[in-house]
Amino acid sequence: MAAARWLIAGEVQGVGFRWFAARHGQSLGLRGWVRNLPDGRVEVVAAGEETQLLEMAARLRAGPRFSRVEHVEKSDIPHEIVNVNSFEIR
Repeated sequence: MAAARWLIAGEVQGVGFRWFAARHGQSLGLRGWVRNLPDGRVEVVAAGEETQLLEMAARLRAGPRFSRVEHVEKSDIPHEIVNVNSFEIR
């Protein structure tokens, strides 16, 4: 089990990014959440197998149709932090 936190910058709020991330997190079988940050970025936290996290990272870099992802910052985190049983929008 592994976990990661991504901070996504660009035109990522008001374009369906949280819904997009939650849908892909659920389809990949990840546990975690996505939320908007006050500074205009989106935070995604997820736990699962390394291959699932790699695929999620690729999907986050692509983003939904009307977004413009300019920068993605990833950090590894302890999987115990992700104390939810599904993938949710916060």
